[in-house]
Amino acid sequence: MTHQNKIQLFEQKKVRTIWDDEQEKWYFSIIDVIEILTDSPRPRKYWNALKTKLQDEGSELSHNLGQLKMRANDGKMRMTDVADTEQLFRLIQSIPSPKAEPFKLWMAQVASERLDQMQDPELSIEQAMTDYRRLGYSENWINQRIKSIEIRKELTDEWKRCGLEEGVQFATLTDIIYKTWSDHTAKEYKRLKNLKKENLRDNMTNRELVLNMLAELTTKGISENSDPQTMQEHEEVAVKGATVARNARIEMEQVIGEKVVTSLNAKSIHKSIEDKNENE
Repeated sequence: MTHQNKIQLFEQKKVRTIWDDEQEKWYFSIIDVIEILTDSPRPRKYWNALKTKLQDEGSELSHNLGQLKMRANDGKMRMTDVADTEQLFRLIQSIPSPKAEPFKLWMAQVASERLDQMQDPELSIEQAMTDYRRLGYSENWINQRIKSIEIRKELTDEWKRCGLEEGVQFATLTDIIYKTWSDHTAKEYKRLKNLKKENLRDNMTNRELVLNMLAELTTKGISENSDPQTMQEHEEVAVKGATVARNARIEMEQVIGEKVVTSLNAKSIHKSIEDKNENE
C-alpha cells in the first residue's frame, strides 16, 4: 500500500489528505473537516462527542473508520482519525453546518481531479504548477522544479529497475549525490537553509536545482550504461554522476564570483521576487 500525503485547501483552510494508490481513494483528516464545518475551537472534543452520539444511535460508522499517520502541527507524523470519501459524506450528514453542501461538492471535485490525473499525467503537472504559483514562485523557477521532478522520477525508476528498494537505499544514494556535488548531505543542506520538515528541493534556487538535475541525470545515464549490480557499485555510480555537477558548480562559482549553494530558502526566494516586482 502506497500512501501520498497532501494538504488540500477548502476556502483557504487546510485539510490533510492521503491518497492510497492501491485502493485508489482519498482519506481525509476528520478533525480538519470538523474544524472547517463547525468553526469549533476544539474540534477534537467535538469529534469525541459526535462519536459517542453515533455509537448511542447504533451507527457502525465510527467503528469502521481507521487511522493513518499525518503531519501534526508540531511537524511530527501522528496517527489521525481518517475517513474515505463515502464515509465522510455519511459523517457530514450528522454535522449541522451551512458549509456542508459546499464541502461535499469540494470533496467530489478533489476525487474527480485525482482520477483524471491518473488517466492523464499532464494534469498532475498542471496541478503542481498551479500549487507552486499559489505559493508565490516565479514561472522560471516553477519550470525548473517541474523538470527536476521528471528527472528525479527517471532516476528512481532506474534504481527500481536495478532492484534497489525505496527507503534506506534511495536515501543513501541521494545523500551521496547531494554531498558530492554540493558538499552537503540532505540533513546538512536543510540545516544551511534553516529548514525542518520542509521539502529541500522546494527551497532550492534555480542554480541549485539545475546542478542537482545534472547530477541525477548523469547518474541515471551512467547506471543505464554500466548496469551496477551491488549497492557499492551504485554508490560509485552516484559519485561519478554527481562529480560532473560538482565540477560544473566549481567552474560556475569561479566565473560568477559567488557561492552557488546558499542559505536562500523559499521565503527568501519569494521576498526577492516581491521586491523585484515592486521595483519594476
